[in-house]
Amino acid sequence: MYDIVIIGGGPCGIASVIEAKHAGLAKILLLEKGENHSQTIRKFYKDGKRVDKEYKGLDSTTKGSIEFFDGTKESTLNYFDKLLDEGEFEAIFNVEVESVKKNGDYFEITTSKSGFKAKNVVVAIGRMGKPNKPDYKIPPSIMNLVNFNLNSCGNGEKIIVVGGGNSAAEYACELGKCNDVTLCYRKEKFTRLNDINEAAVYESEKNGSLKLLLGTDISELSNADGKICVNFTDGKSEVYDRAIYAIGGSTPVDFLAKCGIEMNGEDPIIDEHFQTTTKGLFVGGDIASKKGGSIVVALNNAHTIVDYIVKNK
Repeated sequence: MYDIVIIGGGPCGIASVIEAKHAGLAKILLLEKGENHSQTIRKFYKDGKRVDKEYKGLDSTTKGSIEFFDGTKESTLNYFDKLLDEGEFEAIFNVEVESVKKNGDYFEITTSKSGFKAKNVVVAIGRMGKPNKPDYKIPPSIMNLVNFNLNSCGNGEKIIVVGGGNSAAEYACELGKCNDVTLCYRKEKFTRLNDINEAAVYESEKNGSLKLLLGTDISELSNADGKICVNFTDGKSEVYDRAIYAIGGSTPVDFLAKCGIEMNGEDPIIDEHFQTTTKGLFVGGDIASKKGGSIVVALNNAHTIVDYIVKNK
């Protein structure tokens, strides 16, 4: 029987392990479906990308036993490596959690390989998951020019970013510093941007580093002599060096349902301690934040959760 099982090896999952160890919990297990920790950072962050402690106006004060510093993708991964290497706990990678069920005073966690029992469970999975792809076919001959993150992006390219969410806005504003960037969104106005990203988009448009193409949808992509010809539903077309799709990755609602977590739309129902409506079952990290997550927020979520568990044993 474990004192705590943490599902997900991102910043919140890592911090939950460290906080639990510091708080004196003896039996700790980390379960991660990837082959290593911090899969979102590894897969979706461009090499050398800055990782700032202060992120989009969110609270950057760490409240637990883990400090965090400005750095890069690489230094952040190295830091988390060091934290995990110094801890004494069990970790299983390449394992898929299939369900979490409450059975009296403990939880039964079923995975693709075996089952576990725990007094407390923390679900610390991310929102990104597998990126959504457009309905129309992307010709194989230009697939290497189509991205779903910032990897392989250079300088001086003509780029179209497709999407109306926060990731699309962040990609477009960042790339607009050294590329000719157009942000294309099928709706007439943005409906999903937080205040900071919306202000950044319009400021970038104002200073000429970003073009906006609102109320416009794409019908297909084609090869134009080794570049991407984007054909729009209004009959117009434009040639770009690269296309980046940031049209979301669905929240794993089905998985959360299998964990017995009640939802409000795509958001888990949690209290101020990040506890769900099931006592002992917690949700932390990106999936617990409606405003978009940051590493410091994830670390603080873990501190809040473990502190509550220890005080209510």
